[in-house]
Amino acid sequence: MRELDVAKVTEAVEELCIAACYDLPPDVLEALGKAAQAEESEVGREIINICIQNAKLAAKERVPICQDTGVTIIFLEVGQDLHLVGGDLAEAVAEGVRRGYDKGYLRKSVVSDPLFSRKNTQDNTPPIVYTDIVPGDKLRVVVVPKGTGSENMSGLKMLTPAAGPEGVRKFVVETVDKAGSNPCPPIIVGVGVGGMMDRAALLSKRALLRRTGEPHPQAEVAKLEREILAEINDLGIGPQGLGGRVTALAVHIETAPTHIGALPVAVNIQCHAARHAERVL
Repeated sequence: MRELDVAKVTEAVEELCIAACYDLPPDVLEALGKAAQAEESEVGREIINICIQNAKLAAKERVPICQDTGVTIIFLEVGQDLHLVGGDLAEAVAEGVRRGYDKGYLRKSVVSDPLFSRKNTQDNTPPIVYTDIVPGDKLRVVVVPKGTGSENMSGLKMLTPAAGPEGVRKFVVETVDKAGSNPCPPIIVGVGVGGMMDRAALLSKRALLRRTGEPHPQAEVAKLEREILAEINDLGIGPQGLGGRVTALAVHIETAPTHIGALPVAVNIQCHAARHAERVL
């Protein structure tokens, strides 16, 4: 059995927090470039090109792409043949966030009590961590800084099975239409269908990690993604809500088995600064 000291996890999380906030993934930059060519509105094209310039400048100057460096969401895939040593994994991850947000001069936005005092924790901890046990002896770490401009525009609905694909399509489009300019379009739309309420929400966030515009491997789901994307871009919201063709860069749907009497659907909206970084240890 392979051993991994959790100090290595802390180090990786620290570096990934900074990288995610400074460097827009290449697939997102590529999607923005294609969107600039497809956008019919002159203002819309200018906005998308500014987004691209902003991302390139952030990478060059080593500064955050956006001032809202978000809540730190971390996905861990832990190999079942990996033995973690040297301390507590959860604390090691939190320490990595703490160091990364300090060293990277990233805005700290987490409050400890959501209802009353809303006191800032001053170090962006605790992160939100999801852990999966997988085959092998490696640890995959994915860091996703998620701001509230887009997150607050997300939604969830418990449909009946009779609603079917048409009900899913309608809810996703309505959610994006209601969001308007708030999530800083052009956006990426993550959709989770199935499981129960909590599983659908998690699926919708995981959907945002797929390579931008990469279709779902199941043909029927990929077709629904294309149809929803076309309808969203027919809304006319456009870049930054100022009108145009490109409201969304992509729609990604992830599905899971569910109950015979259920059809939960979650929509997680991501702004054009679709930040994430990962490493395998």
